[in-house]
Amino acid sequence: MMLDFLAENNLCGQAILRIVSCGNAIIAELLRLSEFIPAVFRLKDRADQQKYGDIIFDFSYFKGPELCESKLEAKPELQDLDEEFRENNIEIVTRFYLAFQSVHKYIVDLNRYLDDLNEGVYIQQTLETVLLNEDGKQLLCEALYLYGVMLLVIDQKIEGEVRERMLVSYYRYSAARSSADSNMDDICKLLRSTGYSSQPGAKRPPSYPESYFQRVPINEAFISMVIGRLRSDDIYNQVSAYPLPEHRSTALANQAAMLYVILYFDPSILHTHQAKMREIVDKYFPDNWVISIYMGITVNLGDAWEPYKAAKTALNNTLDLSNVKEQASRYATVSERVHAQVQQFLKEGYLREEMVLDNIPRLLNCLRDCNVAIRWLMLHTADSACDPNNKRLRQIKDQILTDSRYNPKILFQLLLDTAQFEFILKEMFKQMLSEKQAKWEYYKKEGSERMTELADVFSGVKPLTRVEKNENLQAWFREISKQILSLNYDDSTAAGRKTVQLIQALEEVQEFHQLESNLQVCQFLADTRKFLHQMIRTINIKEEVLITMQIVGDLSFAWQLIDSFTSIMQESIRVNPSMVTKLRATFLKLASALDLPLLRINQANSPDLLSVSQYYSGELVSYVRKVLQIIPESMFTSLLKIIKLQTHDIIEVPTRLDKDKLRDYAQLSPRYEVAKLTHAISIFTEGILMMKTTLVGIIKVDPKQLLEDGIRKELVKRVAFALHRGLIFNPRAKPSELMPKLKELGATMDGFHRSFEYIQDYVNIYGLKIWQEEVSRIINYNVEQECNNFLRTKIQDWQSMYQSTHIPIPKLPPVDESVTFIGRLCREILRITDPKMTCHIDQLNTWYDMKTHQEVTSSRLFSEIQTTLGTFGLNGLDRLLCFMIVKELQNFLSMFQKIILRDRTVQDTLKTLMNAVSPLKSIVGKHPESSRGGGDTVAFLSLLNRKLFFNFSANSNKIYLSAIAKTQKIWTVYLEAIMKVGQMQILRQQIANELNYSCRFDSKHLAAALENLNKALLADIEAHYQDPSLPYPKEDNTLLYEITAYLEAAGIHNPLNKIYITTKRLPYFPIVNFLFLIAQLPKLQYNKNLGMVCRKPADPVDWPPLVLGLLTLLKQFHSRYTEQFLALIGQFIRSTVEQCTSQKIPEMPADVVGALLFLEDYVRYTKLPRRVAEAHVPNFIFDEFRTVL
Repeated sequence: MMLDFLAENNLCGQAILRIVSCGNAIIAELLRLSEFIPAVFRLKDRADQQKYGDIIFDFSYFKGPELCESKLEAKPELQDLDEEFRENNIEIVTRFYLAFQSVHKYIVDLNRYLDDLNEGVYIQQTLETVLLNEDGKQLLCEALYLYGVMLLVIDQKIEGEVRERMLVSYYRYSAARSSADSNMDDICKLLRSTGYSSQPGAKRPPSYPESYFQRVPINEAFISMVIGRLRSDDIYNQVSAYPLPEHRSTALANQAAMLYVILYFDPSILHTHQAKMREIVDKYFPDNWVISIYMGITVNLGDAWEPYKAAKTALNNTLDLSNVKEQASRYATVSERVHAQVQQFLKEGYLREEMVLDNIPRLLNCLRDCNVAIRWLMLHTADSACDPNNKRLRQIKDQILTDSRYNPKILFQLLLDTAQFEFILKEMFKQMLSEKQAKWEYYKKEGSERMTELADVFSGVKPLTRVEKNENLQAWFREISKQILSLNYDDSTAAGRKTVQLIQALEEVQEFHQLESNLQVCQFLADTRKFLHQMIRTINIKEEVLITMQIVGDLSFAWQLIDSFTSIMQESIRVNPSMVTKLRATFLKLASALDLPLLRINQANSPDLLSVSQYYSGELVSYVRKVLQIIPESMFTSLLKIIKLQTHDIIEVPTRLDKDKLRDYAQLSPRYEVAKLTHAISIFTEGILMMKTTLVGIIKVDPKQLLEDGIRKELVKRVAFALHRGLIFNPRAKPSELMPKLKELGATMDGFHRSFEYIQDYVNIYGLKIWQEEVSRIINYNVEQECNNFLRTKIQDWQSMYQSTHIPIPKLPPVDESVTFIGRLCREILRITDPKMTCHIDQLNTWYDMKTHQEVTSSRLFSEIQTTLGTFGLNGLDRLLCFMIVKELQNFLSMFQKIILRDRTVQDTLKTLMNAVSPLKSIVGKHPESSRGGGDTVAFLSLLNRKLFFNFSANSNKIYLSAIAKTQKIWTVYLEAIMKVGQMQILRQQIANELNYSCRFDSKHLAAALENLNKALLADIEAHYQDPSLPYPKEDNTLLYEITAYLEAAGIHNPLNKIYITTKRLPYFPIVNFLFLIAQLPKLQYNKNLGMVCRKPADPVDWPPLVLGLLTLLKQFHSRYTEQFLALIGQFIRSTVEQCTSQKIPEMPADVVGALLFLEDYVRYTKLPRRVAEAHVPNFIFDEFRTVL
C-alpha cells in the first residue's frame, strides 16, 4: 500500500514534499530579503520622519483610507513625493509582498492538504497511515515546524511596524490588490505587528508567540498527533549514529528543535501538562538548554519557557546549578581528552590506510566526542543565547564559564583540529571507497597466483629448491587457488566468511605438513594470508561510515555563532598565514549545514534549488571573505609603511654618483626595512594561496580570486576614505582651499598608486588594471549617488552597476548639502567661479575677482583634477554638471511660466512690442513712407569715424526703453538662471578641453581612431538624410549611444550643442530673450583688451556666461526661435543706427556695440558661418564697427 511514499507516482507523498520544499525556499527568501529592507520604512532618523512621515502609513491607515488619501491630495508637493517614493520603492515592496503572500499561501496549502487527507482524496491514505510511514512522519512534522520557523524568522528579521508599512505601501501603490484572487486582508491579519522586538533587552509581549501562531487555525488533531510522534519516536533514526547514551540529546537535537517550535501551536502543554513536559525535558533536554532551531537561530529555553508553568517546572532540574556544574565539568574533561587524541591523530604519517581500517570504531568515537563537546560548549557559552537582563541565566552562564574553564581560543583550536581530522578521514574514505573493488580484485589475483605457484613447486617440475614432489599438496594448493578466485565481491558476507576459513586452512597446512623448514614456502603462505587479510579489510570499507561522519559532523547550529570566533581566526592568520589551510576544513564543515534546507528541495526536484543553494552558499562565501580579509588588511598596513619609507626616507639615487657619497645613498637600514615588509607581504600571499580551490556549497572559491577581491576591497575602502576626507571645503575660507586640497589629495593618491605598482609583482596581480578599475568604480558610483538627487527614480545600491556585494564601496555620511565628495568638489568650483563675484576672461581661460582684480582660478584647476582624480573624475564632474544644467533649465521653464505667462501686464507689454517691431525686416519707429533707402553708406561711415559714445535716441529707443521699463522686475531672476547655465557651460568646455588634451597626449591612437570614427558616422548619417535609401543605425543598434560615452570621455564634443531638455512651444520666447539682452547691455562696457566687461562691480554681469547661457537656452528650442531672436537683434541695430544717421548723431551708441559683439560671439561659439548674422545686419556695419572702437 505504502511502498514508497516519495515515489513520483505517489500523489500524497509528492504533495506534502512540495509543501515542505516550498517552506525551506520561503525561509531562504525571507532571510535574503531581510538584508534589503529600505531604511526609510524604519523611519528611524528625524529627517526621514519629517520627509516621509505623511506618506508612509501603518495599519491605522485601514481605519480611514479616504481620510489619509484626501490629506495627500490636498498638498501637491506631498502627492509629488508620494509618486516619487512609489517609483523608487515599488519593486522591492512588491518582492516583500510576494514573500509575505507565499507564507500565507504555504499555511493555506498545508491546511488544504490535511483536509484532503481527511476527506479521502488520496486513496487509502489518512493522516494516521501517513504518520506510520517513516518519510510521511518526517514530512508532516517538518511542514508544521517550517511554518513556525517562518513566523519566527519574519518577526526576528523584519520588525512588525516595518511589515505593516510595507504592506500598506503595497496596498496603496499596486494595481494587483483589487483583483478578485487577492487575499490582502488575510495576509495583513497574519502578519500584523506582534509587538515583538529583536533589540537586546526588549520586553517580550504577553502570550507571544502562541497568539501569533494561532492567527491561522490549524487542525488540532494533526498538531496533537505530530507532537505525539515527536515525543515518542526517533523520527530520523539518528540514535544509530550516536550509540553512546550520553550523546542521546545531541542525536535528537534536530527533533528537539522541531518539538520546541511545534509546542507553541499547542501552548496548553507548555502551561499545564506537567507529565508531558517532564517526559520531553528528560528525553531531549536533560543536559542542554540552549538549542539551535534553524540554520543557527539559537534559543535559550530558560528564557523562552519562563512564562509557561509546566515547562518552567520541568526544566528546573536541568537548570539546577549542580547539574549545570556537572555538565560543564564533564565537557571540560572530555574536550581536553579528545583534543589530545585528535592532535595525536593529526601528526604526519599517523593516519595510514591500515591504521584507519583497523580502528574505524575508535576514530568515529573520537569524532563523536569532539563534535558533541564543541556543540555543547559553543551553544551554552554564546552571548546571543543569554538575555543580559535575566539574572538567573547570567548566573548559569558564569557558572559554565568557570566550571568548563572556557577559553574561546582553545575551543576554536579544537574546532579547527576536529574539522581537519574529519576532512582527512573523509577524503581517505572516499579514496578507499572509489578504489575498493579494484584493490579487492588485485589482492584476490595476487593470492590466487601465489597458491598456483606453490602448487607448481610441489609438482617437482620447478627447479626452485630441493622440494620433494607431493601430489596431495599440489592438488590442495590448486584447489585453494580456485577457491580464492571464486570469491564473489558482490556477496560480501559470504566472501568474508569464506576468506576467514581460507586463512585458517593456510595456517593449519603450515603446521601439519611441517612446511616451516622451507623459508620460501613459508613466505608464500604468509604473503597469501596477508592478501586475504587485506581483502577482509577492504570489504569492510562501507559507505555507512561516511554517512555517520556526515551526521556527526553537522555544524549547522554554528551558522551564526561562528561569527563570534572571527577575531580569533583573523588573529591566528595574522600570526601564521598558513593557518588558512586548516580554516579551509572548517569552512567545508560549515558548508555541510546547507544539507538541511536543501535536502527536501532537491528531493522535490524544485526549481528553487539553485536560488536557495546560491543564497546559503553566498552567505558562507561572504563569511569566508570576511575572515580572510585580514590578509589584505595586514598587507596594506605593511604597504603604508613601505610608502612612507619610499617617499620620506629613501633618497632617489642619481644617475651619476661620487664614490665617497656611495655610503650616504646606500641607506642600508631603511632598505632592509622595506625588504622585510615586502617579504611579510609575500608570506601573506603565500598563506591564502595555500588554500586550494574549494567548492563551498555550489560556489567555487578560487584563493587567487579571493586574494585579488580582498586586495580590491581594502583598496576601495582606503581610497574612498581618502577622497571623502580630502575633499571637504570650508566655504568661508579666503582664498579657497580648493587647489591646496587637490594637491594634497593628489599626493595621497600618487602614494597609493606607486605602492600598488611596487607590490604587484610580489603578490602576482595586475596592479595597474585593478587600480584603474576600482578607482573608476568608486568615482562613477559617487557620481551616480550624487546624480540621484536630480532623479525622480533613484538608482538604489542593489541596482547600481558600480556597487558590488563582495567589494562594496563604502557609503559615507554627507557633511553638507552634497551627498558625496564629487558633489562637494563641483559645488566648490561653482562657488569660486560664481559670475556675481568673478569675471571670466575667455582668451586667458581665467577667472578674476571683480572687486580686487586678482586671479581666482584658471584652466590649471582642471589639469590638477585630472592629475588627482584621473579621467574618470573629470568625466564624472562633467556628468554632474549636465544634471545641474538640466535642473537649472527645468527651473527656468517653470519660472518662465510663472512670471511671464501668468502675468497680464508683462503679456500686454510684449504684445505691444510685437506689434511695434513687426515686420522684423523693417526699421522700428520709422514710418514706411519716410524711409530713405536704409541710410547710405557714406553717412554711416562718417558716423563711425567719430569716436565718442552716446546712448540711442528718438522713436525706436522710446519703444524699446518703455518695454524694458515695464518688465524691469522679471530680469533679476532671469539673469540669475541664464548666468548659472552659462557658468556651467564654461566649466564643461574647460573640462572637455582638458580631457581632449590629455587623451591626445596619453592615448593618441585612441583619440585619432575616435575622431575618424565620429567623422565617418556623421558623414554616413548626413548621406542618409540626403538619400534615405542609404543605411542608418537601427533603433536597437547601440552604436551611437556607446560611441557618445567614448567621445565625451575623450573630450571630443561641444557642450554648447547638447540638447539637455525636451521643450514645448513657448509664446513670446524670442522677444523675451531679446528684451532681456538689451536690458543687460547698459550694465556692460567695451574694453579694448578684455572685450565686454562689467561697468559697476555693484551691479555684476559677466559677459561670457551671459552669452553662453542665452545660447544654451535657445539651443533647447526649435531653431525658428533662434532665427526670430537674431532678427530682433538685427532690427534693433539697424533701427538705432538709422536713427543716429537721420538725426545726425555722430557717435555709435554703446548698446549697438554690445549687440554687435553679441552677434560676433554667437557666431564664434556656435562655429556657424558669419552669413547667419549678416542675414540680419548689413555686412559693412560688421566690417567697420571694430575700427571705431
